[in-house]
Amino acid sequence: MAAAATCGTGTGSTGSVVAAASKNNVTSFQRRGPRVSGTDSGCSRLLSIAGTRPSVRNGQLLVSTGLPALDQLLGGGLAVGTVLLIEEDKYNIYSPLLFKYFLAEGIVSGHTLLVASAKEDPADILQELPAPLLDDNCKKDFDEDVCNHETPESNIKMKIAWRYQLLPKMEAGPVSSSRFGHYYDVSKRIPQELIEASKWHGFFLPEKISSTLNVESCSLTHGYLKLLQFIQNIIYEEGFDGSNPQKKQKNILRIGIQSLGSPLWGDDICCTENSDNSHGLTKFLFVLRGLLRASLSACIITMPTHLIQNKAIIARVRNLSDIVVGLESFIGSEKETNPLYKDFHGLIHIRQIPRLNNLICDVSDVKDLAFKLKRKLFTIERLHLPPDLSDTVSRSSKQDLAESAKLLGPGCGMMAGGKKHLDF
Repeated sequence: MAAAATCGTGTGSTGSVVAAASKNNVTSFQRRGPRVSGTDSGCSRLLSIAGTRPSVRNGQLLVSTGLPALDQLLGGGLAVGTVLLIEEDKYNIYSPLLFKYFLAEGIVSGHTLLVASAKEDPADILQELPAPLLDDNCKKDFDEDVCNHETPESNIKMKIAWRYQLLPKMEAGPVSSSRFGHYYDVSKRIPQELIEASKWHGFFLPEKISSTLNVESCSLTHGYLKLLQFIQNIIYEEGFDGSNPQKKQKNILRIGIQSLGSPLWGDDICCTENSDNSHGLTKFLFVLRGLLRASLSACIITMPTHLIQNKAIIARVRNLSDIVVGLESFIGSEKETNPLYKDFHGLIHIRQIPRLNNLICDVSDVKDLAFKLKRKLFTIERLHLPPDLSDTVSRSSKQDLAESAKLLGPGCGMMAGGKKHLDF
């Protein structure tokens, strides 16, 4: 009887809550449940920030990298509070494009920028950002760029490569159903009025560093310490940390750091294998991630990892980054003359993608990726075997193609096991 009375009392109280909630068209679960992103006010709070959207996988707030194809590879975009590490190509030709795409997307989306460099003045970097392709001009310019670079082989559907038809297509061109992220014309510069209307902060190392600064106690170089202090001040003073609510509408801080770890930053990891300050860069990344995790900010860093002598430092740097993307240019390598890569300018390696709300690291299902720079667009595509395998191709060339396909891994050319020709 006691149990029945208790049950009856609980039912009555629940009924009163439901009745009261029904008057306001709110269910008892929504009234009493915790506030989570993706439902009611939580979702509207996330979507109220311009240029962002919640991830469909884990609800994490995302911003675009400025390159829709890269957003697709990273699971929808760059998560707020994370670090994207771009491993520069050998001659640093293509990695600055990804860096500028990220900053240009911030200007178009109305985000606040923080540009740090030890080589170029941030004001000069902003002047070199690509121009956005908006509305109808986007589709028109993209189609024009594709038509100008089409080859006779690309107009013929490869019936022989039947397995490629089963793979999902990369988002190379504008898609009308997706309004997240924009496309940019690398042959034009961003309009000056957009730069003047944006809010940005510049950190130029030669202007910030002081010869009287003593940083021996924290084992950080002058440049790293000054940059951390600069980032921390911007986050706290402008309310990106959340502890001091912003009076205006919430915004995102986009942080771009150019060629971190180079000798221009006062670090010697690129000069010697046994560096005296080998932990300076890793400590900087550790503190930076702590600042990002508790703020509405996202960071992209370019780094000349091919110049770092100690491979153990490279491994630690990758572990301290959330996303790692490597660019491998064909310039100056034997791949530049290899027929297998004739339609591309380099390879892109997705070395690590973030472990957000997961116990294990997510692994991309796309392994063989290549990029090419057209007249107006920088595109990322799946690397495929060339269709030109006629009798005009010499036997030695076919053998070279087969050997090159083996080096690509199990993704591309996995069935090319013949020694004299490619066996599809």
